[in-house]
Amino acid sequence: MHAQSADIGVNTTNPQLHLPIELRREPTLAEYLPGPNAEAVEAISAMAAGSGEPFLFLFGSPGTGKTHLLQAACLDAAQRGLKTHFIPLGTEGLEPEILENLERSDLVAIDDLEAIAGDANWERTLFAFFNQIRAHGNRLLIAAGSAPDSLPLTLADLRSRLQWGPRYCLIPLNDAECERLLIQSAAHRGMRLSDDVIRHIMHYSARDPSSLMTLIARLDSISLREQRQPTIRLVRSAMLEESPDR
Repeated sequence: MHAQSADIGVNTTNPQLHLPIELRREPTLAEYLPGPNAEAVEAISAMAAGSGEPFLFLFGSPGTGKTHLLQAACLDAAQRGLKTHFIPLGTEGLEPEILENLERSDLVAIDDLEAIAGDANWERTLFAFFNQIRAHGNRLLIAAGSAPDSLPLTLADLRSRLQWGPRYCLIPLNDAECERLLIQSAAHRGMRLSDDVIRHIMHYSARDPSSLMTLIARLDSISLREQRQPTIRLVRSAMLEESPDR
């Protein structure tokens, strides 16, 4: 798949994000290895299908795949003909007005909630939006680095709303699960990783889903350019390349 430039809305014929950002590649729910997070992935999949809970809250340490799951949920829902929006609150210069009229969308996914914690205007706007999207019978998926009661929010009503639905703490994968993720992500891109390549990656790379999938994306690009299956030399080249999202 190719990167999608951003515009307003996500639809089934031309999936796009709501903001001026790009995806390196369309993330999918199938590509995310559930591991200990199977219950959360199942709930998100149901939400993307237009069923399940009206509100979910994800939290966890960096690299556990929160952003991947939010983007994948939006794109999965869009492929089903639903209107979706992905809002990364950590985007510089983002104003609360971005949420205007989005309550009519079938699914809105809001990432990096901690980025606006303590901003009174943002908190009031998000509180109002929570009530509006709920009144319209649509679905809201929010992710942050910490649980609602641990975020430095100043609006008590917003903190209360964030605890209305199920909350899932994403648990990091163990080494065996990270290896499975490497094999699975590579296979999605038509690559086969040898045991030596897997051992090299596990020894020298950060062992979290975000870092591993970013590395696989770089390795895929180099492998295509050189028209060969991944080798340790290609892995080293991929590790030296600057990540396209940094």
